[in-house]
Amino acid sequence: MLSILYQLWLRQMKRFLRSGLRIIMGFVQPLIYMVALGYGLNSVFQRAGNGSYIQFIVPGIIVQTIMFSSMFWGANIIFDKQFGFLKETLVAPVPRIIIMLGNSLGGATISFLQGIILFGIALAFGFRPANWSELPFTFLCMAMLALAVVSFSAGIGAVVNDMQAFVAVNNFLLIPLFFLSSALYPLDHVPKIMRLIASVNPISYHVDAVRTSLIGVSHFGLPLDMAVITIVLGLFLYFGSYRFNRLQA
Repeated sequence: MLSILYQLWLRQMKRFLRSGLRIIMGFVQPLIYMVALGYGLNSVFQRAGNGSYIQFIVPGIIVQTIMFSSMFWGANIIFDKQFGFLKETLVAPVPRIIIMLGNSLGGATISFLQGIILFGIALAFGFRPANWSELPFTFLCMAMLALAVVSFSAGIGAVVNDMQAFVAVNNFLLIPLFFLSSALYPLDHVPKIMRLIASVNPISYHVDAVRTSLIGVSHFGLPLDMAVITIVLGLFLYFGSYRFNRLQA
């Protein structure tokens, strides 16, 4: 089973490395947010007594990069449906959960690496972690986010057969999840309705965990962050495997 997982993981990695334009475009939007918002609002953020906005926003941009990359990974399932590869895979004497996990691990690895690269770019823009020894925990949170969202995306890709519908579903979910989280603004002084929405948004807890480990600023507290992150990972893994098991290629 491990060799099968490895081969499916390797296939996803090769597909990604061959798409040079996809690699470049994956960083355009995060860099725009980092430059336009990070530098544009930095003076306002500082005058409000909240410190550097670059320091504050980078954890949210890292989470955004991983989330957006992972969410669109489900498009690979639709392509595999259309070109017949998925049907050939599903008739193999291998449990479907192994097929789903192998592909998901590949997608999660790609998203995780994009988050690592963006972290390196942020360092070049002046971002500095408060405690470098917390980086392994940061990377763990990033990996858990990547695997959770990729698994959810696999479930969506298993349900949807049309690429336009898949993109529409992604945009419907991604934009609110990102902008109604704690990625771009602190929750301490926002209206109560915004704070309530952010509190039920799982992305807020991923952002909070990464921000806590990178700059030592927390809103929910790390124990609650990790509890929510773990529960979300389990639920999304179950959703992805359940929908994939019911898939008719």
